[in-house]
Amino acid sequence: MPLSFARRHACWFTWLAWLLLFVLLFGTLRVLLWHHTGGQAPLSPGAVVHVMGWGLVFDTLAGASLLWPLSLFLAASPARLWAARGWRVVTGVGLTAWLMLLLFVATSEWLFWDEFGTRFNFIAVDYLIYTHEVIGNIRESYPVGKLLGLMVLCSAAVVWWARRWLMPPADANAKGRHAWTLPVAVLLLLVPAHLVVHAGMKQQSDNRYLNDLSGDGVYEFFAALRHNELDYEHFYRSLPAEQAVLRLRRQLETPHARLLSDAPGDFTRRVDYGQPERRLNVVMVSVESLSAEFMAAFGNRDGLTPNLDRLAREGLLFTQLYATGTRTVRGLEALSLSVPPTPGQSIVKRPNNEGMFSLGSVFRDKGYDTRYVYGGYGYFDNMNAFFSANGYDVVDRMAIPSEAIHHENIWGVADEDLFTLALQQADASYRQGKPSFMHVMTTSNHRPFTYPDGRIDIPSHTGRAGGVKYTDWAIGRFMAEAASRPWFRDTVFVFVADHCASSAGKTDLPLERYHIPAIVYAPAHIQPARFERLASQIDLAPTVLGLLRFRYDSRFLGYDVFDLEPGRERAFISTYQDLGIVRDGALVRLDPRGGVQARRVAAGRSLNEPADMPADVLADAISWYQGAAWAYHHAGLKAEERVARRHADPVGGG
Repeated sequence: MPLSFARRHACWFTWLAWLLLFVLLFGTLRVLLWHHTGGQAPLSPGAVVHVMGWGLVFDTLAGASLLWPLSLFLAASPARLWAARGWRVVTGVGLTAWLMLLLFVATSEWLFWDEFGTRFNFIAVDYLIYTHEVIGNIRESYPVGKLLGLMVLCSAAVVWWARRWLMPPADANAKGRHAWTLPVAVLLLLVPAHLVVHAGMKQQSDNRYLNDLSGDGVYEFFAALRHNELDYEHFYRSLPAEQAVLRLRRQLETPHARLLSDAPGDFTRRVDYGQPERRLNVVMVSVESLSAEFMAAFGNRDGLTPNLDRLAREGLLFTQLYATGTRTVRGLEALSLSVPPTPGQSIVKRPNNEGMFSLGSVFRDKGYDTRYVYGGYGYFDNMNAFFSANGYDVVDRMAIPSEAIHHENIWGVADEDLFTLALQQADASYRQGKPSFMHVMTTSNHRPFTYPDGRIDIPSHTGRAGGVKYTDWAIGRFMAEAASRPWFRDTVFVFVADHCASSAGKTDLPLERYHIPAIVYAPAHIQPARFERLASQIDLAPTVLGLLRFRYDSRFLGYDVFDLEPGRERAFISTYQDLGIVRDGALVRLDPRGGVQARRVAAGRSLNEPADMPADVLADAISWYQGAAWAYHHAGLKAEERVARRHADPVGGG
């Protein structure tokens, strides 16, 4: 009697059952994420077709790719073993582990969306690389043991209940020639599908949440892994290289910063204020995830930042400053290199990032002790390698003895212990009679939001509000102790966020999610004031040097905002692939499919309304990003003048 059709095609039936399970699992996740997002992702017939239709495409492609090894296993397994009890037990355990992996990915996607408001992207890739910090963060933030136990039980129950579909039937004791057609056919379908389908196809809506919901986390993860850096001219709206560089050169000069040469690709300016330099100490504190909305100075009424608000009243407050990105490394890039965000990974994490013209290199050339002081382990996010190769001495968690630590979590020591370390470093420079510049990076305002008990009225490990308030408390303590030091009067303190607490919004680049505070505090030298004009995070380094009246040759692409004529203000905001520039009441967005959109902005918010964009204004906007990318690849951002000169010609330089 011939075998039944189902028995002869057992490999196909089993594999398709797993593919269907994958699609159902991640389709369900999509629906749950949609509900979790609420009114920010509107529900309509068109939205359902967009989200679920493209979702099915990406889920099927991701599932088929991830399950291709299963097709090989089914084809290679001898049919005579399928009826053997021991082999079925081993297969069942293996398939249970496989399903648990899928549940783990789905759960991770939920937690990632809850934290970042998006599907997997470059951040998820980083999390895979820095497993120690990330796994530690997860363990300290969530009940991992209970979650894993629940996943094991669910996976085992599903595999047992659906074993007739998820495992080859025991009576299929022959496979014939049909078995190997499965992996071959799947592979022949996957290759052209991956060549035709790309992540940009889901960008069908003006609502970013709907576009993100249409994707698949597994697919997005591997897409981000492939595109660690995006070549600007290949992916984005571009100008001829020489035209882009010349346009950028024309935009760089200010009254006290003049181009040094006529070479088309040389951005070097001589900065000279014609006044004596003020050789003051500088302490720049970049505060983890400090959105402007947390401060009373910007309307918050929860009393989370009393110390920072006092400093804002007594110092110089920037009210319209915008972060360049959504990650700490992007903020560190902006504050140290003063360069617009180039698409892909931050320069901090790229190769060939040594010997850059940095804020640390300027201070070091002036005879300062220059340090990057961090409460975690500096290997994370390549901080040690980057800062040590660009004019800074790195002082991290390794410099703090265990007995001096009041509290630590996976990201680093409590901010109060970090500031104690910073005070010790400043004291050491003072004893040696040297001025000092320190860039201090905090960590406490980061999940799991833990800190020493009894410091503030919000218990540790209860959420973002506690993280913000504790960091503010630590800053207040730091400033009180610094005030007792002999070097305090001649020190400029700068407090600025690395990025906002959340970058999620209805639009691809929600301007309000990039709004950060910056405070310059030096009561003996700088009068209290509010700077109300638009400014970018990349402007802070040249502005601080301008306040000191330093004379130097600059390769920064930021402005001293006090030396900038009114009407020339602009700010840069970005994700790892979408690039935005804000100017003249409009936000221009450049995407890696060569698209350009101009939307109105008002009162610090992105509006879903088109804006007029004259051709010359658009060309100037493009030149900022294209010119910055060109400068990075042609040594135009390097500190050595001879290197920058050698690559000054964009046509002949290659």
